[in-house]
Amino acid sequence: MKLFVGNLSFATVEDDLRDLFSQYGTVTDVFVATDRVSGRSRGFGFVTMGSQAEGQAAITALEGHSLDNRTLTVNEARPKEEGGGRAKSFGGNKRPFSDRRR
Repeated sequence: MKLFVGNLSFATVEDDLRDLFSQYGTVTDVFVATDRVSGRSRGFGFVTMGSQAEGQAAITALEGHSLDNRTLTVNEARPKEEGGGRAKSFGGNKRPFSDRRR
């Protein structure tokens, strides 16, 4: 089960999450999102637990838990949306790019 972990401190690293979540089952993968340019944490990450039951136990125990003086948000990760969503902030894909230059 893949979990979303939000409201992470910029100082929190993957090993911190692995140690915390391993108390509730087998941790198969950990990822802390970082900014491509600065390398600094983006304040969220993902933890993959070995089973649905272990993931649910981690959610129950760690939602609202304090780590590095931050209150964690822990829930089941949702699938990534197609298309990235960035174009929406620039007016969406209402017409082809070539039509915008006329």
